[in-house]
Amino acid sequence: MTMNHDEGPILDALAAYHEHDELGFSPPGHKQARGASAAVRSVLGDAAFFGDVLATGGLDDRRGRSAVLRRAEELMADAVHAEHTFFSTCGSSLSVKAAMLSVAAPGQKLLVGRDAHKSVIAGLILCGVEPVWLEPQWDAERHLAHPPSPATVEKAFAEHPDVRGALVTSPTPYGTAADLRAMADICHRRARPLIVDEAWGAHLPFHPDLPSWAMDAGADVCVTSIHKMGSGLEQGSVFHLQGDLVDHDTLASRADLLGTTSPSVLLYAGIDGWRRQMALDGHALLSRALDLTATVRSRIEEIEGMHVNDRDDFCGPGAAAEFDPLPVIIDIRGLGTTGYRAADWLREHHRIDMHLVDHRRISAQFTHADDAGTAERLLTALRDLSRNAHTLRPAPEVHVPTPRELRPDQALLPRDAYFAETEDVPAAKAVGRVAAEMLTPYPPGIPAVLPGERITEPLLRYLRSGVEAGMNVPDPADPTLETIRVCATDGDL
Repeated sequence: MTMNHDEGPILDALAAYHEHDELGFSPPGHKQARGASAAVRSVLGDAAFFGDVLATGGLDDRRGRSAVLRRAEELMADAVHAEHTFFSTCGSSLSVKAAMLSVAAPGQKLLVGRDAHKSVIAGLILCGVEPVWLEPQWDAERHLAHPPSPATVEKAFAEHPDVRGALVTSPTPYGTAADLRAMADICHRRARPLIVDEAWGAHLPFHPDLPSWAMDAGADVCVTSIHKMGSGLEQGSVFHLQGDLVDHDTLASRADLLGTTSPSVLLYAGIDGWRRQMALDGHALLSRALDLTATVRSRIEEIEGMHVNDRDDFCGPGAAAEFDPLPVIIDIRGLGTTGYRAADWLREHHRIDMHLVDHRRISAQFTHADDAGTAERLLTALRDLSRNAHTLRPAPEVHVPTPRELRPDQALLPRDAYFAETEDVPAAKAVGRVAAEMLTPYPPGIPAVLPGERITEPLLRYLRSGVEAGMNVPDPADPTLETIRVCATDGDL
Protein backbone atom coordinates (compact mmCIF):
# COMPACT_ATOMS: atom_id res chain seq x y z
CA MET A 1 0.00 0.00 0.00
CA THR A 2 1.35 3.39 -1.02
CA MET A 3 1.62 5.79 1.89
CA ASN A 4 0.93 9.50 1.72
CA HIS A 5 4.03 11.26 2.96
CA ASP A 6 2.26 14.60 2.97
CA GLU A 7 0.90 13.37 6.29
CA GLY A 8 2.43 14.57 9.53
CA PRO A 9 0.49 12.66 12.17
CA ILE A 10 2.21 14.15 15.19
CA LEU A 11 2.39 17.65 13.77
CA ASP A 12 -1.26 17.47 12.71
CA ALA A 13 -2.33 16.21 16.14
CA LEU A 14 -0.39 19.00 17.80
CA ALA A 15 -2.08 21.59 15.59
CA ALA A 16 -5.47 20.06 16.46
CA TYR A 17 -4.63 20.20 20.18
CA HIS A 18 -4.27 23.96 19.91
CA GLU A 19 -7.23 24.42 17.58
CA HIS A 20 -9.49 22.60 20.04
CA ASP A 21 -8.21 24.73 22.92
CA GLU A 22 -7.43 21.66 25.02
CA LEU A 23 -6.95 22.44 28.70
CA GLY A 24 -4.75 20.05 30.63
CA PHE A 25 -4.89 19.46 34.35
CA SER A 26 -1.92 17.20 33.92
CA PRO A 27 1.80 17.54 33.25
CA PRO A 28 3.67 19.44 31.99
CA GLY A 29 3.29 21.92 34.78
CA HIS A 30 4.05 25.05 32.76
CA LYS A 31 0.55 24.64 31.22
CA GLN A 32 1.33 25.86 27.68
CA ALA A 33 3.86 28.48 28.79
CA ARG A 34 1.51 30.18 31.23
CA GLY A 35 3.56 29.12 34.23
CA ALA A 36 6.98 29.73 32.72
CA SER A 37 8.82 32.85 33.81
CA ALA A 38 8.99 35.79 31.48
CA ALA A 39 12.78 35.58 31.47
CA VAL A 40 12.69 31.97 30.25
CA ARG A 41 10.00 32.68 27.67
CA SER A 42 12.01 35.56 26.28
CA VAL A 43 14.91 33.21 25.54
CA LEU A 44 13.10 30.03 24.48
CA GLY A 45 10.02 31.60 22.94
CA ASP A 46 6.53 30.34 23.59
CA ALA A 47 6.63 27.90 20.67
CA ALA A 48 8.85 25.54 22.65
CA PHE A 49 6.27 25.38 25.43
CA PHE A 50 3.33 25.12 23.03
CA GLY A 51 4.91 22.00 21.54
CA ASP A 52 5.51 20.47 24.96
CA VAL A 53 2.33 18.46 25.43
CA LEU A 54 1.64 15.27 27.35
CA ALA A 55 1.91 12.43 24.80
CA THR A 56 -0.87 10.12 26.07
CA GLY A 57 -3.80 11.92 27.61
CA GLY A 58 -2.87 15.10 25.78
CA LEU A 59 -1.69 14.78 22.19
CA ASP A 60 -3.53 11.44 22.01
CA ASP A 61 -6.38 10.17 24.16
CA ARG A 62 -5.88 8.40 27.47
CA ARG A 63 -5.47 4.97 25.87
CA GLY A 64 -3.65 6.06 22.74
CA ARG A 65 -6.47 4.82 20.51
CA SER A 66 -5.92 7.31 17.71
CA ALA A 67 -2.41 5.82 17.45
CA VAL A 68 -0.74 9.06 16.44
CA LEU A 69 2.75 7.82 17.25
CA ARG A 70 2.21 4.44 15.62
CA ARG A 71 1.12 6.09 12.37
CA ALA A 72 4.17 8.36 12.39
CA GLU A 73 6.43 5.36 12.91
CA GLU A 74 4.78 3.48 10.04
CA LEU A 75 5.39 6.42 7.72
CA MET A 76 9.03 6.62 8.79
CA ALA A 77 9.52 2.90 8.17
CA ASP A 78 8.06 3.26 4.70
CA ALA A 79 10.28 6.26 3.92
CA VAL A 80 13.51 4.44 4.80
CA HIS A 81 12.65 0.91 3.54
CA ALA A 82 12.37 -0.69 6.99
CA GLU A 83 9.69 -3.05 8.22
CA HIS A 84 9.30 -1.38 11.62
CA THR A 85 10.45 1.87 13.15
CA PHE A 86 10.56 3.01 16.77
CA PHE A 87 10.86 6.66 17.85
CA SER A 88 12.99 7.56 20.85
CA THR A 89 13.31 10.85 22.68
CA CYS A 90 16.33 9.63 24.67
CA GLY A 91 18.85 9.84 21.84
CA SER A 92 20.61 7.04 20.01
CA SER A 93 22.48 6.32 23.23
CA LEU A 94 19.30 4.61 24.45
CA SER A 95 18.33 3.14 21.09
CA VAL A 96 21.59 1.26 20.65
CA LYS A 97 21.31 -0.18 24.17
CA ALA A 98 17.80 -1.45 23.39
CA ALA A 99 19.12 -3.12 20.24
CA MET A 100 21.98 -4.78 22.11
CA LEU A 101 19.69 -6.10 24.84
CA SER A 102 17.38 -7.55 22.19
CA VAL A 103 20.18 -9.64 20.68
CA ALA A 104 22.32 -10.74 23.63
CA ALA A 105 21.49 -11.44 27.27
CA PRO A 106 23.77 -10.99 30.28
CA GLY A 107 26.72 -13.35 30.01
CA GLN A 108 26.27 -13.93 26.28
CA LYS A 109 28.74 -12.77 23.64
CA LEU A 110 28.32 -10.05 21.04
CA LEU A 111 30.77 -9.00 18.33
CA VAL A 112 31.39 -5.26 18.82
CA GLY A 113 33.57 -2.90 16.82
CA ARG A 114 36.25 -1.50 19.11
CA ASP A 115 35.62 1.92 17.54
CA ALA A 116 32.18 1.94 19.17
CA HIS A 117 30.75 5.06 20.78
CA LYS A 118 30.76 5.32 24.57
CA SER A 119 27.00 4.63 24.59
CA VAL A 120 27.70 1.10 23.34
CA ILE A 121 30.22 0.60 26.13
CA ALA A 122 27.65 1.89 28.60
CA GLY A 123 25.28 -0.75 27.24
CA LEU A 124 27.86 -3.47 27.86
CA ILE A 125 28.28 -2.24 31.42
CA LEU A 126 24.55 -2.11 32.10
CA CYS A 127 23.55 -5.41 30.54
CA GLY A 128 26.59 -7.56 31.26
CA VAL A 129 27.07 -8.74 27.68
CA GLU A 130 30.56 -10.05 26.95
CA PRO A 131 32.12 -8.16 24.03
CA VAL A 132 34.24 -9.90 21.43
CA TRP A 133 36.09 -7.00 19.92
CA LEU A 134 36.24 -6.39 16.19
CA GLU A 135 39.42 -4.48 15.43
CA PRO A 136 38.95 -1.36 13.31
CA GLN A 137 41.09 -0.82 10.26
CA TRP A 138 43.72 1.57 11.58
CA ASP A 139 45.22 4.20 9.29
CA ALA A 140 48.71 4.44 10.76
CA GLU A 141 49.64 7.42 8.57
CA ARG A 142 46.66 9.58 9.47
CA HIS A 143 46.15 8.19 12.99
CA LEU A 144 42.45 7.35 12.75
CA ALA A 145 40.21 4.30 12.61
CA HIS A 146 37.92 3.04 9.86
CA PRO A 147 35.19 0.44 10.44
CA PRO A 148 36.20 -3.21 10.77
CA SER A 149 36.46 -5.26 7.60
CA PRO A 150 34.17 -8.16 6.64
CA ALA A 151 37.20 -10.46 6.96
CA THR A 152 37.52 -9.40 10.61
CA VAL A 153 33.86 -10.25 11.22
CA GLU A 154 34.25 -13.63 9.51
CA LYS A 155 37.30 -14.48 11.59
CA ALA A 156 35.60 -13.46 14.84
CA PHE A 157 32.60 -15.69 14.09
CA ALA A 158 34.93 -18.61 13.35
CA GLU A 159 36.75 -18.13 16.66
CA HIS A 160 33.58 -17.47 18.69
CA PRO A 161 30.74 -19.50 17.16
CA ASP A 162 28.59 -18.86 20.24
CA VAL A 163 28.29 -15.09 19.69
CA ARG A 164 24.71 -13.86 19.38
CA GLY A 165 25.30 -11.28 16.65
CA ALA A 166 27.43 -8.32 15.60
CA LEU A 167 27.34 -4.57 16.18
CA VAL A 168 29.32 -2.15 14.00
CA THR A 169 29.46 1.63 13.66
CA SER A 170 28.93 2.97 10.14
CA PRO A 171 29.43 5.67 9.05
CA THR A 172 32.01 6.96 11.48
CA PRO A 173 32.18 10.62 12.50
CA TYR A 174 34.96 10.89 9.89
CA GLY A 175 32.48 9.90 7.17
CA THR A 176 33.87 6.43 6.44
CA ALA A 177 31.51 3.50 6.07
CA ALA A 178 31.74 -0.28 6.33
CA ASP A 179 30.92 -2.92 3.74
CA LEU A 180 27.56 -3.61 5.39
CA ARG A 181 26.26 -5.92 2.67
CA ALA A 182 29.18 -8.30 3.14
CA MET A 183 28.83 -8.12 6.93
CA ALA A 184 25.10 -8.82 6.79
CA ASP A 185 25.73 -11.84 4.57
CA ILE A 186 28.33 -13.18 7.03
CA CYS A 187 25.91 -12.78 9.94
CA HIS A 188 22.92 -14.23 8.13
CA ARG A 189 24.77 -17.37 6.99
CA ARG A 190 24.91 -18.13 10.70
CA ALA A 191 21.36 -16.92 11.41
CA ARG A 192 22.79 -14.11 13.51
CA PRO A 193 21.63 -10.46 13.34
CA LEU A 194 23.66 -7.42 12.38
CA ILE A 195 23.10 -4.22 14.38
CA VAL A 196 24.40 -1.00 12.83
CA ASP A 197 25.02 2.10 14.91
CA GLU A 198 24.22 4.50 12.09
CA ALA A 199 23.86 7.56 14.28
CA TRP A 200 25.61 9.65 11.64
CA GLY A 201 23.54 8.28 8.76
CA ALA A 202 19.98 9.57 9.05
CA HIS A 203 20.34 11.17 5.59
CA LEU A 204 21.64 8.07 3.81
CA PRO A 205 18.29 6.60 2.62
CA PHE A 206 17.45 9.71 0.65
CA HIS A 207 20.23 9.99 -1.95
CA PRO A 208 22.04 7.41 -4.13
CA ASP A 209 25.38 9.25 -4.00
CA LEU A 210 25.72 8.59 -0.26
CA PRO A 211 26.97 5.40 1.42
CA SER A 212 24.70 2.39 1.58
CA TRP A 213 21.80 2.67 4.01
CA ALA A 214 21.88 -0.14 6.57
CA MET A 215 18.35 -1.38 5.84
CA ASP A 216 19.07 -1.56 2.11
CA ALA A 217 22.34 -3.37 2.87
CA GLY A 218 20.54 -6.09 4.81
CA ALA A 219 21.13 -5.09 8.44
CA ASP A 220 18.57 -6.34 10.93
CA VAL A 221 18.52 -3.32 13.26
CA CYS A 222 19.96 0.12 12.73
CA VAL A 223 19.96 3.18 14.94
CA THR A 224 19.99 6.74 13.62
CA SER A 225 20.19 10.15 15.27
CA ILE A 226 17.75 12.50 13.60
CA HIS A 227 19.43 15.50 15.22
CA LYS A 228 22.90 14.82 13.78
CA MET A 229 22.41 14.93 10.02
CA GLY A 230 18.69 15.67 9.95
CA SER A 231 16.31 18.42 10.98
CA GLY A 232 15.18 16.91 14.26
CA LEU A 233 15.87 18.29 17.71
CA GLU A 234 18.64 17.08 20.00
CA GLN A 235 17.88 13.63 21.49
CA GLY A 236 15.57 12.72 18.62
CA SER A 237 16.44 9.18 17.53
CA VAL A 238 14.87 6.33 15.62
CA PHE A 239 15.74 2.67 15.33
CA HIS A 240 14.61 0.43 12.53
CA LEU A 241 13.97 -3.30 12.26
CA GLN A 242 13.59 -5.81 9.46
CA GLY A 243 13.65 -9.59 9.11
CA ASP A 244 12.93 -12.22 11.75
CA LEU A 245 16.29 -12.54 13.53
CA VAL A 246 15.33 -9.90 16.11
CA ASP A 247 11.87 -10.18 17.62
CA HIS A 248 9.76 -7.04 17.26
CA ASP A 249 8.07 -7.35 20.64
CA THR A 250 11.37 -8.03 22.39
CA LEU A 251 12.92 -4.92 20.86
CA ALA A 252 9.89 -2.86 21.85
CA SER A 253 10.04 -4.24 25.39
CA ARG A 254 13.75 -3.48 25.76
CA ALA A 255 13.20 0.06 24.55
CA ASP A 256 10.34 0.49 27.01
CA LEU A 257 12.51 -0.88 29.81
CA LEU A 258 15.20 1.74 29.19
CA GLY A 259 13.16 4.67 27.93
CA THR A 260 11.32 7.48 29.62
CA THR A 261 7.65 7.31 30.54
CA SER A 262 7.47 11.04 29.76
CA PRO A 263 8.48 11.29 26.09
CA SER A 264 8.76 14.73 24.55
CA VAL A 265 6.10 15.46 21.96
CA LEU A 266 8.32 18.31 20.80
CA LEU A 267 11.00 15.76 19.85
CA TYR A 268 8.44 13.42 18.30
CA ALA A 269 7.20 16.30 16.16
CA GLY A 270 10.72 17.08 15.00
CA ILE A 271 11.23 13.46 13.92
CA ASP A 272 7.86 13.39 12.15
CA GLY A 273 8.60 16.64 10.35
CA TRP A 274 12.03 15.42 9.24
CA ARG A 275 10.52 12.28 7.71
CA ARG A 276 7.97 14.30 5.75
CA GLN A 277 10.60 16.80 4.60
CA MET A 278 12.96 14.12 3.34
CA ALA A 279 10.31 11.84 1.83
CA LEU A 280 9.02 14.77 -0.23
CA ASP A 281 12.16 16.82 -0.93
CA GLY A 282 15.14 14.86 0.39
CA HIS A 283 16.77 14.05 -2.94
CA ALA A 284 16.77 17.69 -4.06
CA LEU A 285 17.90 18.98 -0.65
CA LEU A 286 20.78 16.52 -0.45
CA SER A 287 21.79 17.11 -4.08
CA ARG A 288 22.24 20.77 -3.26
CA ALA A 289 24.14 19.90 -0.08
CA LEU A 290 26.47 17.56 -1.97
CA ASP A 291 27.12 20.14 -4.69
CA LEU A 292 27.80 22.86 -2.12
CA THR A 293 30.10 20.61 -0.11
CA ALA A 294 32.08 19.63 -3.21
CA THR A 295 32.71 23.31 -3.92
CA VAL A 296 33.69 24.00 -0.29
CA ARG A 297 36.07 21.05 -0.30
CA SER A 298 37.89 22.28 -3.39
CA ARG A 299 38.15 25.83 -2.04
CA ILE A 300 39.53 24.68 1.33
CA GLU A 301 42.13 22.66 -0.54
CA GLU A 302 43.43 25.96 -1.95
CA ILE A 303 44.08 27.36 1.55
CA GLU A 304 47.71 27.14 2.61
CA GLY A 305 48.39 24.46 5.23
CA MET A 306 45.06 22.66 4.81
CA HIS A 307 44.13 19.37 3.17
CA VAL A 308 40.59 18.01 2.99
CA ASN A 309 40.49 14.25 3.39
CA ASP A 310 38.59 12.66 0.54
CA ARG A 311 37.67 9.27 -0.85
CA ASP A 312 41.23 8.61 -2.04
CA ASP A 313 42.53 9.19 1.51
CA PHE A 314 39.98 7.04 3.29
CA CYS A 315 38.80 4.27 0.93
CA GLY A 316 40.51 1.24 -0.57
CA PRO A 317 42.10 -2.05 0.50
CA GLY A 318 42.60 -2.13 4.25
CA ALA A 319 40.49 1.00 4.70
CA ALA A 320 36.87 2.10 4.40
CA ALA A 321 34.43 0.65 1.87
CA GLU A 322 32.40 3.82 1.28
CA PHE A 323 32.65 7.54 1.96
CA ASP A 324 30.26 10.33 2.95
CA PRO A 325 31.58 13.70 1.73
CA LEU A 326 29.34 15.83 3.97
CA PRO A 327 31.67 15.61 7.02
CA VAL A 328 34.44 17.90 5.77
CA ILE A 329 37.53 16.59 7.56
CA ILE A 330 40.36 19.13 7.34
CA ASP A 331 43.90 18.01 8.08
CA ILE A 332 45.76 21.08 9.36
CA ARG A 333 49.09 19.46 10.03
CA GLY A 334 50.58 21.91 7.52
CA LEU A 335 49.65 24.82 9.82
CA GLY A 336 51.97 23.51 12.53
CA THR A 337 49.30 23.50 15.22
CA THR A 338 46.68 21.20 16.71
CA GLY A 339 43.02 20.84 15.90
CA TYR A 340 42.28 21.81 19.51
CA ARG A 341 44.00 25.18 19.20
CA ALA A 342 42.55 25.82 15.75
CA ALA A 343 39.00 25.10 16.88
CA ASP A 344 39.35 27.36 19.91
CA TRP A 345 40.77 30.12 17.71
CA LEU A 346 37.88 29.87 15.23
CA ARG A 347 35.34 30.09 18.05
CA GLU A 348 37.08 33.06 19.68
CA HIS A 349 37.72 35.08 16.53
CA HIS A 350 34.88 34.08 14.19
CA ARG A 351 32.21 32.57 16.49
CA ILE A 352 32.33 29.36 14.47
CA ASP A 353 31.98 26.02 16.23
CA MET A 354 33.69 23.10 14.54
CA HIS A 355 32.59 19.54 15.14
CA LEU A 356 35.19 16.81 15.52
CA VAL A 357 38.63 18.05 16.53
CA ASP A 358 41.75 16.06 17.28
CA HIS A 359 45.51 16.46 17.38
CA ARG A 360 45.74 17.30 13.67
CA ARG A 361 42.24 17.80 12.29
CA ILE A 362 39.15 19.96 12.48
CA SER A 363 35.87 19.11 10.81
CA ALA A 364 32.90 21.02 9.49
CA GLN A 365 29.72 18.94 9.34
CA PHE A 366 27.65 20.04 6.33
CA THR A 367 23.95 19.19 6.01
CA HIS A 368 21.01 20.16 3.80
CA ALA A 369 20.64 23.23 6.05
CA ASP A 370 23.86 24.86 4.82
CA ASP A 371 23.96 27.36 1.99
CA ALA A 372 26.31 29.73 0.22
CA GLY A 373 26.22 32.11 3.18
CA THR A 374 27.27 29.59 5.81
CA ALA A 375 29.89 28.16 3.44
CA GLU A 376 31.42 31.56 2.74
CA ARG A 377 31.58 32.41 6.42
CA LEU A 378 33.45 29.16 7.09
CA LEU A 379 35.86 29.75 4.20
CA THR A 380 36.59 33.29 5.37
CA ALA A 381 37.35 32.03 8.85
CA LEU A 382 39.60 29.23 7.58
CA ARG A 383 41.61 31.63 5.43
CA ASP A 384 42.05 33.87 8.45
CA LEU A 385 43.13 30.88 10.51
CA SER A 386 45.77 30.04 7.92
CA ARG A 387 47.11 33.61 7.98
CA ASN A 388 47.27 33.61 11.78
CA ALA A 389 48.46 30.07 12.37
CA HIS A 390 51.88 31.35 13.45
CA THR A 391 50.22 32.67 16.63
CA LEU A 392 49.21 29.10 17.54
CA ARG A 393 52.74 27.72 17.43
CA PRO A 394 54.57 25.91 18.85
CA ALA A 395 51.80 23.42 19.48
CA PRO A 396 52.14 20.91 22.31
CA GLU A 397 52.98 17.46 20.99
CA VAL A 398 50.35 14.74 21.33
CA HIS A 399 51.99 11.33 21.59
CA VAL A 400 49.70 9.20 19.40
CA PRO A 401 50.26 5.46 19.84
CA THR A 402 50.93 3.10 16.98
CA PRO A 403 48.04 0.82 15.95
CA ARG A 404 49.67 -2.04 17.85
CA GLU A 405 49.81 0.07 21.01
CA LEU A 406 46.19 1.15 20.78
CA ARG A 407 44.75 -2.14 21.99
CA PRO A 408 45.36 -3.01 25.64
CA ASP A 409 44.57 -6.39 27.11
CA GLN A 410 41.09 -6.92 28.53
CA ALA A 411 41.49 -8.36 32.02
CA LEU A 412 37.86 -8.04 33.17
CA LEU A 413 34.49 -7.61 31.52
CA PRO A 414 33.48 -3.93 31.34
CA ARG A 415 30.60 -4.52 33.76
CA ASP A 416 32.74 -6.34 36.32
CA ALA A 417 35.45 -3.67 36.28
CA TYR A 418 33.01 -0.77 36.45
CA PHE A 419 31.24 -2.15 39.52
CA ALA A 420 34.36 -3.46 41.25
CA GLU A 421 35.94 -1.95 44.34
CA THR A 422 38.08 0.91 43.06
CA GLU A 423 40.80 3.30 44.04
CA ASP A 424 42.13 6.51 42.54
CA VAL A 425 45.88 6.34 41.93
CA PRO A 426 48.39 8.88 40.58
CA ALA A 427 48.70 8.55 36.82
CA ALA A 428 52.29 7.35 37.08
CA LYS A 429 51.11 4.36 39.13
CA ALA A 430 48.20 3.48 36.84
CA VAL A 431 50.27 1.72 34.20
CA GLY A 432 49.59 -2.01 34.40
CA ARG A 433 46.45 -1.53 36.49
CA VAL A 434 42.94 -2.44 35.32
CA ALA A 435 40.85 0.61 34.44
CA ALA A 436 37.54 1.03 36.27
CA GLU A 437 36.34 3.96 34.14
CA MET A 438 36.16 5.06 30.53
CA LEU A 439 38.83 7.41 29.21
CA THR A 440 37.20 8.98 26.19
CA PRO A 441 38.43 11.82 23.97
CA TYR A 442 35.29 13.77 23.05
CA PRO A 443 34.19 14.27 20.36
CA PRO A 444 33.87 11.77 18.75
CA GLY A 445 33.32 9.83 21.98
CA ILE A 446 35.22 6.62 21.21
CA PRO A 447 36.89 5.43 24.42
CA ALA A 448 40.67 5.00 24.29
CA VAL A 449 40.53 2.91 27.47
CA LEU A 450 37.55 0.90 28.74
CA PRO A 451 36.69 -0.47 32.16
CA GLY A 452 38.38 -3.84 32.37
CA GLU A 453 41.31 -2.99 30.10
CA ARG A 454 44.85 -2.95 31.45
CA ILE A 455 46.27 0.56 31.17
CA THR A 456 49.46 0.84 29.14
CA GLU A 457 52.12 3.53 29.16
CA PRO A 458 51.59 4.52 25.48
CA LEU A 459 47.85 4.99 25.96
CA LEU A 460 48.28 6.95 29.18
CA ARG A 461 50.96 9.14 27.60
CA TYR A 462 48.66 9.78 24.64
CA LEU A 463 45.74 10.84 26.82
CA ARG A 464 47.76 12.95 29.23
CA SER A 465 49.66 14.71 26.44
CA GLY A 466 46.33 15.21 24.68
CA VAL A 467 44.76 16.83 27.73
CA GLU A 468 47.76 19.16 28.02
CA ALA A 469 47.29 20.06 24.34
CA GLY A 470 43.55 20.76 24.72
CA MET A 471 41.87 17.36 24.35
CA ASN A 472 38.57 17.01 26.19
CA VAL A 473 38.30 13.78 28.24
CA PRO A 474 35.08 14.27 30.24
CA ASP A 475 34.36 10.72 31.43
CA PRO A 476 36.88 10.01 34.20
CA ALA A 477 36.46 11.04 37.81
CA ASP A 478 39.48 13.32 37.29
CA PRO A 479 39.26 14.89 33.80
CA THR A 480 42.77 16.30 34.22
CA LEU A 481 44.06 12.71 34.40
CA GLU A 482 46.31 13.52 37.32
CA THR A 483 44.69 10.46 38.92
CA ILE A 484 43.07 7.42 37.32
CA ARG A 485 40.32 5.24 38.78
CA VAL A 486 41.40 1.58 38.76
CA CYS A 487 40.15 -1.71 40.18
CA ALA A 488 41.39 -2.21 43.71
CA THR A 489 42.35 -5.78 42.88
CA ASP A 490 43.34 -7.11 39.48
CA GLY A 491 41.45 -9.92 37.86
CA ASP A 492 41.51 -11.94 34.68
CA LEU A 493 38.79 -13.22 32.41
